[in-house]
Amino acid sequence: MNRKHICGFAAACALTGMASGAIADGGLLKLAHDNAPDPFDNPGHACAQVFSNIVSADTNGAIEVEMYPNDQLGSNAEQVQMVRDGVIQATIASSGALASYYPNIDVLNLPFAFSDNASTYEVFDGAFGRALKADIEEELGDVVVLGFPDTGGFFAVTNSQKEIADLDDFEGVRVRTMTLPSHQVIMNALGAESYPLAWGEVYSALQTGVIDGQMNPVPIISFSNFSEVQQYMTLTNHLFSPYIMLLSKSFWDGLSEQQQTVVRYAAESCVTASRGLSRIIEASDRGVGGLQDSMEITALSPEQRDAMRDATQPPFEAHIQEELGEDAVELLDLFKENVAEANDSQYLN
Repeated sequence: MNRKHICGFAAACALTGMASGAIADGGLLKLAHDNAPDPFDNPGHACAQVFSNIVSADTNGAIEVEMYPNDQLGSNAEQVQMVRDGVIQATIASSGALASYYPNIDVLNLPFAFSDNASTYEVFDGAFGRALKADIEEELGDVVVLGFPDTGGFFAVTNSQKEIADLDDFEGVRVRTMTLPSHQVIMNALGAESYPLAWGEVYSALQTGVIDGQMNPVPIISFSNFSEVQQYMTLTNHLFSPYIMLLSKSFWDGLSEQQQTVVRYAAESCVTASRGLSRIIEASDRGVGGLQDSMEITALSPEQRDAMRDATQPPFEAHIQEELGEDAVELLDLFKENVAEANDSQYLN
């Protein structure tokens, strides 16, 4: 898990050299992400807003945070490269955006892994999260991982064709996925037809019938207004895919120890905010309760979920072995071990 990449190193060095004087006093921290700029509407911007507030306040303005939401500076994947090159200082990246730089992020897509939201917190705040952070930092060489914010919780599947309750119901349904190969493996194993598509094209593709459905956490389904073009939603809970908050290592190295402490604390609070808003949206009229007024919603029984898990985990694990190799298998084994422990643990017990 310790391969190194030096892509863009010369450009990053030049840019950080020009900025080094400003960084000594904190400086300007440009933070980009792909969500709308409303901290009450989506977990990604809630995270960014909390981070910005704490950093600016607790450094007495020595670090000024500028936010660039809604992909203003380019796609989420391009934002990752901008952080690596020192053009911007931070981004809240999706696993799909990070995958082209760090393919092993795909191990997080083990289908039907987690039993509940609390298990996800335990895994990403614990030994596995620390191992993943270290591996990303060593692999890329030019970023610091600040945390793993919540994208909105577990994935659900929506479609415009029919209710999906059993494994056989996926047959013939064309489902949009991220460009992550594992997402395609999972959907195909369920019997659906996977259709990788850029995020910005999803609504129009659903509206015109190019695709029948898509998969995302409930808050994303809600604030993207997919209920306008989708009739059915199945609470599959088949994936949990966090954001990855990245900071330029050159910027980090230029901060004082006290400033680094503030940034760390701000990032932890950012993660907490993303989780809290995700749970609130899920429980509000923008979650399942509100969506059921315009969509037919189906929850899976344990037996139905077990059948889907049994159909998807073997091809997923074969994909990791064949496409990513032993480093990824080692990381996947650690992930499975930590997930099993978290699933077996009890709250406050």
